[in-house]
Amino acid sequence: MRILVVGSGGREHALVLALARDGDVEVHAAPGNPGMAAAATLHEVDPMDGPGVAALAAAIGARLVVVGPEAPLVAGVADAVREAGIACFGPSREAARLEGSKAFAKEVMAAAGVPTAGSRTCTTPEEVAAALDAFGAPYVVKDDALAAGKGVVVTRDRDEALAHAASCDRVVVEEFLDGPEVSLFAVCDGTTARALQPAQDFKRLLDGGRGPNTGGMGAYSPLPWAPPDLAATVLESVVQPTLDEMRRRGTPFVGCLYVGLALTAAGPRVIEFNCRFGDPDVQPVLALLVSPLGPLLEAAADGDVSAVPVPAFADGAAVSVVMASAGYPASSRTGDPVVGAETLDGDREVDVVHAGTALTDHRLVTAGGRVLAVRAVGTDVADARAKAYEGVAMISFAGAQWRRDIAAEPLGVVEGAGARA
Repeated sequence: MRILVVGSGGREHALVLALARDGDVEVHAAPGNPGMAAAATLHEVDPMDGPGVAALAAAIGARLVVVGPEAPLVAGVADAVREAGIACFGPSREAARLEGSKAFAKEVMAAAGVPTAGSRTCTTPEEVAAALDAFGAPYVVKDDALAAGKGVVVTRDRDEALAHAASCDRVVVEEFLDGPEVSLFAVCDGTTARALQPAQDFKRLLDGGRGPNTGGMGAYSPLPWAPPDLAATVLESVVQPTLDEMRRRGTPFVGCLYVGLALTAAGPRVIEFNCRFGDPDVQPVLALLVSPLGPLLEAAADGDVSAVPVPAFADGAAVSVVMASAGYPASSRTGDPVVGAETLDGDREVDVVHAGTALTDHRLVTAGGRVLAVRAVGTDVADARAKAYEGVAMISFAGAQWRRDIAAEPLGVVEGAGARA
């Protein structure tokens, strides 16, 4: 089976690596990144160009197209692929509004009876101020539109909350949900879904959950402290009602529904929906997946995930630690040589997932905010975590930033933040 993965980030690299393990899959990526070249054939195409993606898929004879990033999905790239008669894993433009608009997602959740935080959609400073007063601190203010995982401010500083709202056209102000956060990925066929193993992501830049929000600084899976029936509970109380409501609206959701959850004292509550696999939280999940990924995604695209077995995962654990560029997340320095990543190539227990890298004069250099992630598999969380940080120690680039407490919480570990001049 020939599969085209659209995108160039860590999520897409992790998908390429998982698909390549299937054995009977020929993987192509567009535009891809240097790390993908060992497992996929790369093609130059603009991921936002729907007709261009469809034309490429037809030219290479792809049986399935997997659209990775949110921006092309919200722009309707999956629609263009389907209109060309090619199966596509990824929601339509209308269904992708579950991520493209926080207000729309809240509307769908309310109609479907999905447990989530109370919220108000605001377009004026007066509405924002009233909502902040109604919900109280900590204040949660979300940009209604796409913001690459960085459009949310959670703060006790009312002025900071007001300033963030003022920088956005429309915001959703929510009540704060107390409890550990969990990422759950549901592979959806428009009618029903299969859940992958839960993971936990670390969004803040600095250790201890401090500093600005990022697209994610690391993740691990499984979660030994989470209820064993969590995935089944979320499928029943969140995913299925959402799929039913989307189908009722005439916009069935086909693709990955990412459910960001808070495990509150009252049970799981939805923090947010995404319309694609999360990055980096899907990285450890895919590292542990032992059942074939390609047939699962194809079955969803064809409208029947029940045609394939329930996803199966290896024992043990996996941890991913992101190394970000200087200045991230406010900015990102590019062109700095990356040294040492090649030493982990071919390691079955520790690998490098590329995100913001490029080749300049045949040298690997930084090309984005989150440059790469070191991902490790171990017998348990402690073992995987130790291996991941051993891998981080082998890689260097100017101004590198990383957290030293990824997956430390279940082990009671407290460490200082990492940085490399």
